[in-house]
Amino acid sequence: MKMKISENILLQLEKIPDDRVFGYADLKIGENQFLSAAKAIERLQKKGVIQKLSKGKFYKPKKSVFGFLKPNQEELLKSYLFDGKKRIAYITGNYLYNQLGLTTQVGKQLQIASRSKRIIVKTALVNAKPVMAYVDVTDDNYILLGILDAIKDIKTIPDVDIKNAILIISERINKMDAKNKSSLLKYAMKYPPRVRALLGAILQQINPNLDLSKLKSSLNPITIYKLGIDNSILKAAEFWNIR
Repeated sequence: MKMKISENILLQLEKIPDDRVFGYADLKIGENQFLSAAKAIERLQKKGVIQKLSKGKFYKPKKSVFGFLKPNQEELLKSYLFDGKKRIAYITGNYLYNQLGLTTQVGKQLQIASRSKRIIVKTALVNAKPVMAYVDVTDDNYILLGILDAIKDIKTIPDVDIKNAILIISERINKMDAKNKSSLLKYAMKYPPRVRALLGAILQQINPNLDLSKLKSSLNPITIYKLGIDNSILKAAEFWNIR
């Protein structure tokens, strides 16, 4: 006996984890079944089995002792951060800095960084605006770009304790392998001079023997970077013209 489209969708939903965002493309539906599938999904929404995120995007709400939970921001935005299976964007700004432990604030509007696309999201659950990434975003580099973003915005992160922020960023960089540290230096060359200067001071403190001559020579020797950081916070701050 041929399975009804509604039964088919229910079976597929059982294999989708709670709070995972999905669309029609994630369901095995024949072209001649889309109308029936849309009606079946509408019925499932009314029953509360699934929730609508935006046009063509849904999720299975995860139940806790506090009620139903919505997916985390990364999951809600996953379809916007990727073009197919290729990452083209990442979440930056206060949400990222909160995840890094640099601030307790998040803010209502998220920022999505991409070099290839302006990504604007306005749904019942997410409000995000686009910012320009300094380099093309990939799965291999977006975490590094997030660290550089934090260095760039260190003075404007809400309620930031700069000394603590430097410590957190330094620890994350220190844990990187040589390949990622090398990539971090390469990407930093695309960022504003104050980012290169502060990164240089952090790296010099982590490893005084590291060759940072290329980073240093990329900076104007007479420019002063007023970041509210002195040698008591970073031993090499003055060497990098940071005040």
